[in-house]
Amino acid sequence: MNLTRSRLLVQSLSFGILTYGGRFGLNLGHALPCLSCPYVNGCGGHCFLMALQGSFWGVQASLSALAGPRGLETLRMLALFILLALQLSKLWCGWICPFGTLQDALTWVRSRLGIPEARWSWATSDRLRWVKYIFLLLLLAIPLMIANLGLHGDYGLPFCQICPAKPLMPLFTGDTAHLAIDTTNAITTAMTVLSLLLAGGFLAGMFFRERFFCIFCPMLALLGLVQRFGLVRFTKNVNACVGCGSCARSCPLEIRTVRAELVKRDVMSPECMACMTCADSCAHDGSLSFHWLKWRIFASSAVGAARRFRKGLFS
Repeated sequence: MNLTRSRLLVQSLSFGILTYGGRFGLNLGHALPCLSCPYVNGCGGHCFLMALQGSFWGVQASLSALAGPRGLETLRMLALFILLALQLSKLWCGWICPFGTLQDALTWVRSRLGIPEARWSWATSDRLRWVKYIFLLLLLAIPLMIANLGLHGDYGLPFCQICPAKPLMPLFTGDTAHLAIDTTNAITTAMTVLSLLLAGGFLAGMFFRERFFCIFCPMLALLGLVQRFGLVRFTKNVNACVGCGSCARSCPLEIRTVRAELVKRDVMSPECMACMTCADSCAHDGSLSFHWLKWRIFASSAVGAARRFRKGLFS
């Protein structure tokens, strides 16, 4: 299996379906475990984060309402999200997410231009990994504060308002409306200015560093909370590992726990997005492998690593 080609095919199909599918009558609902931006006109399905923050299905409701039938609707949407998340786990991030595909495209452009990737210390990486949980906490807390503590309603959908996907992804359908500043009041002005500043900052970050936004993505944090129960497994044969470190060096998110693990078989960390790059770079047969239930999706191999090395050497 050529991982690069297979992943590119799946990503391209997913990008087309989720970005343009609605124009052909496709509606995959409002509970998708990936950043399929609802602000894209004609998208094929909506990111669950909008539903989670909202006043129709989500947590923006009074505590008394959440304790009644309104809360049951919220739980129903959450259950649908969990069901989808359990089926494919982090494959939603590494293989399906349209915004992730955009990031990979920017990385490809940078590499073709010969521009080196920006690097930082392991300590910085470890500190930044907590930011996505802060975003997740805020996108839950702010809607609750709107409904129960009188916070202004224009703060609604807080993460969606500042998510870089909001101004960037609609551009693929020719929609530039979200590049404008909403001057309705001080709050909307501030939120749209912040949105554009963050979009510009993240766009630069995504160009100079592979999967930069994934470091901060609350969807990755949310999927990390349910991954241990999912059907996708990332396993390590500790007896086959020689500790060469190729997995850590190739990982877009600089995850070091796979290399360091000497006992446990399951090595999928909360930060992992199941891109399988680590297994693709490993030269030891069956040392790293991904499975869906009992079926193997992909595993490391000496033959595959040698072929990729020769291709890189003479390309």
